[in-house]
Amino acid sequence: MDDTTRTEIEAATFRALMHHLLEKRPDVQNIDLMTLAGFCRNCLSRWYQEAAETRGITLSKDEAREIVYAMPFADWTEKHQRPASADQQSAFAAAFKENVGKPT
Repeated sequence: MDDTTRTEIEAATFRALMHHLLEKRPDVQNIDLMTLAGFCRNCLSRWYQEAAETRGITLSKDEAREIVYAMPFADWTEKHQRPASADQQSAFAAAFKENVGKPT
């Protein structure tokens, strides 16, 4: 597989992941993603921002989040985010205890 084809497939895979998280599973909370997978939508936006920077493109944290959330972060939070339950907080703390609470 050539580099251009691989990049196109990777981009399509990223778009499918974003569509799944935004359209099909907006109910899945970031804390649950972090607990189970070690990353969340905010991580994706940070990685997007960092990838842009390596190409000389400056994006603010808010601009990167708006790309990943497909809307301003405050709007997403109001529309989809719920307060973390005690069980969610406990699971998160247990998942990152070995990493001193530092997700990847």
